[in-house]
This record gives sequence, structure tokens and C-alpha cells, in this order.
Amino acid sequence: MYVVTCLTSPKNPGLDHTLVDSLRAAWGGHQVRWLALNEAAEFTLAEVPSNRWEVWEDLQKLGVDLVVQPVEGRRKRMLLADMDSTMIQQECIDELADEAGVGARVKDITARAMNGELDFEGALIERVGLLANLPEAVIARVLDTRITLMPGGPELVGTMRANGAYAALVSGGFTAFTRVVAAKLGFDENRANTLIAENGALTGEVGRPILGRQAKIEALEQITQRLGISESEVIAVGDGANDLGMLGRAGTGVALHAKPVVAAECDVRINFGDLSALLFIQGYARADFVTG
Repeated sequence: MYVVTCLTSPKNPGLDHTLVDSLRAAWGGHQVRWLALNEAAEFTLAEVPSNRWEVWEDLQKLGVDLVVQPVEGRRKRMLLADMDSTMIQQECIDELADEAGVGARVKDITARAMNGELDFEGALIERVGLLANLPEAVIARVLDTRITLMPGGPELVGTMRANGAYAALVSGGFTAFTRVVAAKLGFDENRANTLIAENGALTGEVGRPILGRQAKIEALEQITQRLGISESEVIAVGDGANDLGMLGRAGTGVALHAKPVVAAECDVRINFGDLSALLFIQGYARADFVTG
């Protein structure tokens, strides 16, 4: 048995009831269940429709995300999340670079690295090098004035943890940011790279080994083994090329507002919904949401 979830942006919840009913009828699905009025709905059906991706493309033009997945095992016991442009709306290194006066150069490198055009480790070393001599105190200022949570994040972490799931934040960014974001959202643990500072200023160096694509896979392996759960019981979310490994290994890998190279590799693509979409696709209704 499979479940089809249709959802749209909660900022402008205009999911058409007739559209959902027509899709259910065309695909021979069962009764529609509304998870959030005008925002998210689901129905079950016996098999994956052969025109799934053609319909997905048509719905994208209407601002609607479509996810088709097996019913069995869709509610997960662990959340594994990227941070930059996933749990928060910014790229932390880009914000630091703005403060250092090298914003444009660093943003270009970041974009190319997230698109998979550059080696992640080399790109990180180059970008951090451009931050040399930036006062360490700038980090706190950036956190206070530039970093905002991705909508739906508190509900995602809070609801999953309230239902017994474990939440891990694994970032190619920096511990100075993941510690704060993880604490604010209620993650059980966080992993990231370390910016090295001496005498109150960044040295332009990053601690080794660098946490990149492989380290995110290792986090998935290590945490699931420690918890005694399978990788199929994990929902992972990210947007950049360095997330592809963990997205491919997790039971459900979600490309959230992702770069094209990432979305192309994932069956679950959220382009209009926010992080609450990860709850809808697990079968949670908005009435079930808990803010951590």
C-alpha cells in the first residue's frame, strides 16, 4: 500500500479540494484525509502510478508538492538534518563573510560547492581562509542579527521528539552555530566543523578532520547503531550536494528547497512547503504538531 501526500506553502494555503479529489479518482485512491485544511492532504492507493512524475511536474506549476511513498514504515524514529539553508534560512559562512567584507566572493564559492561543482572540503578551506583576522565576537552578532530559523523547524523537531524520535543536527558548517541552533530547536545532538580562533580572532583555519559528505553518512551509521535502529527508520533532510550521501541512505531522504543536482537524486522533493512538510509526509496532522 502506498500513500500520496499533496501539500503547499503554509504561507498561502490554497490546496484545491477539487484538485486532490480529481487526482484520487484518476489514480483509484481511497478516501482523502486532510492533514491541514487547504494545506496538506493524503490518500492511499495500491501501487505507484506510472505517470507519477508527469503529474508531479504539472502540480509544481500550481505550487503543489507531491510525494508518493510506501505506507509501511513512513513514521520515523530519527531525524537527521542539515543546518544551513535547511534548519535555518541562511548559510552561516556567507553571513560571516559579509561581516569580513568578502561576502560576494564567498557566496559564489558556497553556491558552486552546494551545486556539486566544487570539492566541498577544498571549498570550505578556501572560504574559511578568507575569514582570517575576523573578531571571534562577530559570531555572536551574526547569530543575533542575521540567523533565522526555517519555518516549521520547531514543530518538526518538537513533534518527532514528543513521539519518541531522536533528532541529530549534522552540518558542514560550524559548531559555534550548530550548538546554538540545536539548543534552540531541541536537537538531541549536533555535529559540525570547528572554526579555530586565537587571541579573540579567527585564524582562517578549520579543525580537522573536516565534516563533509562522508562524515554525514558516518553520523547516520553511528547514531542508528548506537540507538539500535535501522537506517530505514531515519528521515533525513538537506539541500546541498554534500547531503546526497545521507539522503540516499536514510529511509526517507527529503530534498528541501534543494539545488537541482540534489533534487534530481531524491524521490521526496519539497519546493513549496516548509519543514512541517516532513511531518505531513509521516502522517502527522497539523493538530498533532508540538512545538519543542
